[in-house]
Amino acid sequence: MSEEILEPELPIIDPHHHLWDLRPLVPAFPEPRHDFIEAIAVAAYYTFDELLADTSTGHNIIGTVFMECGAFYDAARDDALKSVGEVEFVNGVAAQGASGLYGDIRPCAGIVGHADLTLGDAVRPVIEALVAAGNGRFRGIRHASAWDADPEVLGPPFHAPEGLYRSDAFLSGFEAYSEYGLTFDAWLLEPQLGDVIELAKRFPDQAIILDHCGTPLNIASYRGKLHENFDRWRRSIHALAECSNVSVKLGGLAMAFCGMPEEGPAKGLGSEHLAALWRPYVETCIESFGPDRAMFESNYPVDRWGASYPVLWNAFKRLAQGHSADEKRALFAGTAARVYGVEHLLEGA
Repeated sequence: MSEEILEPELPIIDPHHHLWDLRPLVPAFPEPRHDFIEAIAVAAYYTFDELLADTSTGHNIIGTVFMECGAFYDAARDDALKSVGEVEFVNGVAAQGASGLYGDIRPCAGIVGHADLTLGDAVRPVIEALVAAGNGRFRGIRHASAWDADPEVLGPPFHAPEGLYRSDAFLSGFEAYSEYGLTFDAWLLEPQLGDVIELAKRFPDQAIILDHCGTPLNIASYRGKLHENFDRWRRSIHALAECSNVSVKLGGLAMAFCGMPEEGPAKGLGSEHLAALWRPYVETCIESFGPDRAMFESNYPVDRWGASYPVLWNAFKRLAQGHSADEKRALFAGTAARVYGVEHLLEGA
């Protein structure tokens, strides 16, 4: 769907997108296909050219932060260090964008990688290798803990154990990691939000970013239960917002997991329709955390399931219409710049 770009001059830092090539993996996924697997199959190839095309569709995207996704791991390294390959690859993309040959955007100005925190204290050399590979752009890690008793909720690509953030092995690694002054992105599902609340309280000086509004579920055994579970989600968000070390990403709701919309991929819904679907979640998060601890995210290409890149950002701008200019600047760029240490992107913006 084509739409006129709203507020085209508003500076945006997209703090959450991926780069990957999943085409070799797609044929291995079982049939019948899970909704999320179908979404991934549609977006199986997403590297610099695709990112550049999306960020050049009319919104003022001045820079981005890359989020780990298990791509381009280095097969020659030991298992614990394979994820360093992803950061090396993304740092190359960032250097390519920093050349200025592709316009003013600075893609992957911040890089979030992955390290297995269940390694305990042995995670230290992994973190140090990731920092070195980022060449000044590395900002932190994400160790996802998404799990559900219903295996149809997540599908075959996800294998986090139950209660990961509460396990002794993870907490040992998290304690070691917390000494580095880096960020931690948490991805888990709405019924698990108590785990990240406990984690945030246990480590009050560690910067934690909750991905995707806490991932409310409208898939598999949760389909049709968004309204039924909304109050539980809202209570968790309010409790998490009491932890001053936590920020929240406003997005990810177009994922097949969240089912807003239920049908995809890219059924051509307009930004007004999408904004109406997402409003209860986005408004609750902003009211709870405040604009200085909330940031809009594209989660591309995963959220291509529900919206094209320009329509996605139009929907976010509709959701922010009631906020002041300063609050919008925080929601669309300022919070991301501060949390991920990419304030230089705002110079002159």
